[in-house]
Amino acid sequence: MSRSLSARRLVSVGAVGVLMALSLSACGSDDGGGGGGGDGDAAKKVGVILPDATTSPRWEANDRPSLEAAFDAAGIESIITNADGDVAKFGSTCDSMINEEVQVLMIVNLDSESGAACLKKAAAAGIQSIDYDRLTLGGGASYYVSFDNVRVGELMGEGLTTCLDELGKTKANIVYINGKATDNNAALFKSGYEQALASKIDAGDYTLVGDQTGEWDATIAGKAFEQIFAAESGKVDGVVSANDTMAGGIIARLKANGLAGKVPVTGQDASVEGLQRVLNGQQCMTVYKDTNLEAKAASDLAIALINGDKDAAEAMVTDQVPDSVTGKDVPSVLASPEAIFKDGVAKVISDGFQTKEAVCTGAFAKLCTDNGVQ
Repeated sequence: MSRSLSARRLVSVGAVGVLMALSLSACGSDDGGGGGGGDGDAAKKVGVILPDATTSPRWEANDRPSLEAAFDAAGIESIITNADGDVAKFGSTCDSMINEEVQVLMIVNLDSESGAACLKKAAAAGIQSIDYDRLTLGGGASYYVSFDNVRVGELMGEGLTTCLDELGKTKANIVYINGKATDNNAALFKSGYEQALASKIDAGDYTLVGDQTGEWDATIAGKAFEQIFAAESGKVDGVVSANDTMAGGIIARLKANGLAGKVPVTGQDASVEGLQRVLNGQQCMTVYKDTNLEAKAASDLAIALINGDKDAAEAMVTDQVPDSVTGKDVPSVLASPEAIFKDGVAKVISDGFQTKEAVCTGAFAKLCTDNGVQ
């Protein structure tokens, strides 16, 4: 997929204001349904389908509480359910939310086929939709809220170069361990790190010796890397891992070969484990996507749509992202990611994305102090 259209205006989502805060009483949200706060707000309802709890810890640890808090503050009843990586559960949850007569349906698809089927049902029922984090190809969502995912990939590619430079590696054999093939984000990430590393590869400075999917799974990623490592007789100098979860599996294989910390490995998600590996030097860097920004943009957008304020919703749009299946552009709100090296871990914690208590445990306490974590 090509990058978003010109005149890209990456959102500083802090500037996306809280819209039309309602005076209605707040409603709780949980799996299976949120309780209404009374007859006055019973009709104001949003449905959210999260994908799983295994490919990344962010969905339950970060996205759910951020979305719940925003909808509660606006007096919007929210039904937030995790599909647990199960396409059948995703489909039945979608049907249930449509039957619940939500006004806006927000999904993180498991794949574009099942995601598109859900969005088309929602459209037929007159329900507006938001693709959250992942664009559903062919789905025809009303809006798309995410990060600039090509830029996420670029940061990983640039980060690998930075770490190889620090090791004095002007010539390097590198490996790509990509995300799940059915995830459009994985394709966007890859296009980003391919762009960032193209000049090095074209010049013959870097040689791409492996390019495999890790399916967003630590074990699968570790095995894929191990096969490449063996085929190259251990001559691997750097790895682009498309997220922290897979980086963990890759680094475990490097550790078994006495190379953890000697072969730079990228990641993204700024997970607790990823940040700890960045601190101890086993992971080159991670990409921080402040999901509070993403969740705020999505919730503000959903609230505007539920309140019938189309003008406010349109005012939030910062870009148009092309859907390669429909051939149409999807109105989008895109937030900016950040590269995190050792000296950036403090920001992730000060922002509240991760806690000092979770990251700075045991041997990591001194590393946190040494790197400015307060």
